Amino acid sequence: MIPADTPQTDDPGEDHRSDLASLQAKLGYRFDDVVLLQRALTHRSYLTEHDEVEHDNQRLEFLGDAVLGMVVAETLFRRDREVDEGVLSKRQSQLVRGSALADMARELDLGAYLKLGKGEAMTGGRDRESLLADAYEALLASVYLDGGLEPVKDVIEALHGPEFQNVLEGRRPSDFKSRLQELTQKEYGIQPDYEIVAESGPAHDKEFVARVEVGGREMGRGGGRSKQRAEQRAAAEALETLEEETPAEE
Repeated sequence: MIPADTPQTDDPGEDHRSDLASLQAKLGYRFDDVVLLQRALTHRSYLTEHDEVEHDNQRLEFLGDAVLGMVVAETLFRRDREVDEGVLSKRQSQLVRGSALADMARELDLGAYLKLGKGEAMTGGRDRESLLADAYEALLASVYLDGGLEPVKDVIEALHGPEFQNVLEGRRPSDFKSRLQELTQKEYGIQPDYEIVAESGPAHDKEFVARVEVGGREMGRGGGRSKQRAEQRAAAEALETLEEETPAEE
């Protein structure tokens, strides 16, 4: 059985955040030492309000950055033996950039599990890109310390698999929202508009549906376990439509 964790806090949403079994299920990894997982999810702002808590996730973040970089570098090195160091370095930087790691965190709904101080939580810390990226790296470090190199490799390859393939095939990383904005600005001089049109499921496992409009016309819809992921998928569908409609440059 996966260990349960039920820390007591003043956070009104803590009951589902304490369900670390659900996070482990999303990771596909079960911790022997759940304290490592708890530490990975503890932001420094939480310590200032909880004297009984001794450690935040900053040291784990440092280790996780190194572990992720090594695993990504090795994976790229093994999968494409023809490219030189400069190409490998560029590909690695695409895969470990902060926005990509924050997206991975959102896919896991990691923000919902974080232990934050009240001020940090009230000012949007659970969806702050830098905070999510740091927590994601700390999470990988906790897997590494708990299980070793092979389990953390499995977690990284499972979560980053589509991005690995994009980069290896020379496609841009899957920041579809940025690509859609670039296209609509260039072709029409306007920005896309996003709206969450549906959500379902319990608080700890929500599914969202987003739509995107360009100039008042709906161009795509997408679903995901976070609002950001749903918007990314809606943008991906809109890109396919617009790229079919936009004449290729000669």
